[in-house]
Amino acid sequence: MKKINSYIDHTLLKADASKKDVVKLCKEAKKYSFASVCINPSFIPVAKAILKNTKVKVCTVIGFPLGQMTTKAKVFETADAIKNGAQEIDMVLNVAKLKDGDFAYVKNEISQIKKCCKAKTLKVIIETCLLTKKEIAKACELAKVAKADFVKTSTGFSIAGAKTEDVKLMRKTVGTKMGVKASGGVRSYADAIAMIKAGASRIGTSNGVKIVLGK
Repeated sequence: MKKINSYIDHTLLKADASKKDVVKLCKEAKKYSFASVCINPSFIPVAKAILKNTKVKVCTVIGFPLGQMTTKAKVFETADAIKNGAQEIDMVLNVAKLKDGDFAYVKNEISQIKKCCKAKTLKVIIETCLLTKKEIAKACELAKVAKADFVKTSTGFSIAGAKTEDVKLMRKTVGTKMGVKASGGVRSYADAIAMIKAGASRIGTSNGVKIVLGK
């Protein structure tokens, strides 16, 4: 297994997070060599400046947290984020469209956003707590066909976060070539290890420092 720090997307997505909070997050990410910082789009320039000349990526969220924006709006938001310096994109899947069985819409939306991302990493947040096991598998299949790079469990803003059984199902569905990000409720070193053992290749958490210190 890789070192635990290399799995972590150090995350701060609270609505009331200040510039001071984001600066602190980025400095911690630099210190502990996390995979990325995951922040709201308006803070991309701040993170980009602090993380310049480091291996820590700037990750942001699109269609967050409900995923109910139009595809056109999500594509615009993605393009704007990349223009401002985002290197990884975590988009929220349209859960309603998935539940309505409009799989062509879901696939097309992911495809359009991936086309906008080009070589940059695209993670698709499927919000597992709102889905049946069958729907989780279907969401993962659609993301894979649409050429996304990762599937991600949760926004952390819905009724529940990541569960190991869902991570296992996601990994089984996408195979070994796609990434699986466990996010939401990963608060300790033990939580992170459990998710990695279940198949996660990335961990989204606001507790990155605590985890890397083995707590």
